Amino acid sequence: MKKVLKIASAFIGIIVGAGFASGQEILQYFTSFGYLGTIGTIIATALFAYMGMMLVKLGTRTQATSHREAVYKVSGPFGLIVDYVIILTLFGVGVVMIAGAGSIPSQQFGMSPLVGVIIMSIIVMATVMMNVDKVVNIIGSITPFLILTVIIISIYSLFTMDQPFSDLNSVAVEQPSSLSNWFLSAINYVSFNVAVGASMSLLMGGNEKDERTSALGGLLGGLGLGIMIVLSHLAIFSKVETVAAYDMPILALVDSLSPVLGTFYSIVLFGMVFNTAVSMFFSFAARYTEVGTSKHKKFVLITGVVAFGLSFVGFTELVAFFYPLIGYMGLFLILALITAPFRLKKEQHKEERISA
Repeated sequence: MKKVLKIASAFIGIIVGAGFASGQEILQYFTSFGYLGTIGTIIATALFAYMGMMLVKLGTRTQATSHREAVYKVSGPFGLIVDYVIILTLFGVGVVMIAGAGSIPSQQFGMSPLVGVIIMSIIVMATVMMNVDKVVNIIGSITPFLILTVIIISIYSLFTMDQPFSDLNSVAVEQPSSLSNWFLSAINYVSFNVAVGASMSLLMGGNEKDERTSALGGLLGGLGLGIMIVLSHLAIFSKVETVAAYDMPILALVDSLSPVLGTFYSIVLFGMVFNTAVSMFFSFAARYTEVGTSKHKKFVLITGVVAFGLSFVGFTELVAFFYPLIGYMGLFLILALITAPFRLKKEQHKEERISA
C-alpha cells in the first residue's frame, strides 16, 4: 500500500504545477463556464482515473527507462506523432513553470518576477541531474501539503460565500476561457495534462516491478487529481468576483483568508511549480541522453538557459496559448492509451504462438 500511495502522490505532483496549483488553469478551463464547468470537472475526474492507471501500468509492462520505447510500443502508427507531442510538451510546460515561478513572489511579496525565475531555474537544473528515484521521492513528498491546503481553502471558500452560485454564474461566464465549449474544454484539459504527465509516469512505472501496484497507484493518483480539480473549481467559483483578476487566483484566495497562510501557500505553490518543472526537464533530458552522464548534465544546463530566456513571455499568456495547443495534440496520446490494452494483448498472443 505504501508503494501505491507513493506512486499516486508522485502522479499528482507531476501534473499539479503552476497552472493548477495557482488556479489559473482551473479558471480558464472550468470556472469560466460556470455551472457547465462543474460538470466538466466530474468528466475530467473519470478520465484522469483511467488515464493515470493506464500510463503507470504501461510503464511497468514495458519497463520504460525513457518514454520513447513505451510510446512506440503502445502507440502503433501514431508512435512518431505521440513521441514529438510529448517532447514539445515536456519542454514547453517546463518553460511555463519557470515563468510561473516569477509570478509567485511578484504577486505575494511585490518582488521582481526575475527573482523567482532565477531561483527556480537554478534549483530545477541542480535537481534534474539526480537519478529518477530521488526525483520521484522529492515530487511525492511535497504533494500532500498541496492536497491539504486545497481541501482547507475549498471548505473555507464554500462556507464563507457572499452570494449564491446562481448569482456568481453570470460573473464566472464573463471570464476568458481557453476554449469555446465546456465539454471540449474538459477533454482538452485532460488531454493536455496526460501529455504533461506521460513521460514521468511511464518512468515511474518502469521503476516498479508489480503491474497491479502501478495500476492502483495511477488510478488513485488520477482520482485524487480529479477531486482536487472539483474542489479548486468550486473554491474559485465561490469567490470569482474577487480572485479572477489575479495570475494566481487560489493564492489570492488564501491571502484574503490570512496573509500568514498566504505566505505559507506561496511556498507550497513554489514547491509544486518546482515539482512539475523537475519532472518535465528530467524526462526531456532522459529522452535524449543517458541519466547521470556528463552529456546528460551538459544537456540539462543548455536546456535550462534556453528555458530561462523563453520564460519572459509571461505566465498567463503562456498558459492561455500553449496549454490548449498541447491539449489538441495530446488527443493522439489519449487515443493510443485507449487502444493500448488491445494492441498489447494482440502482441502477447503473437509472441506466445511464436514461442509455442
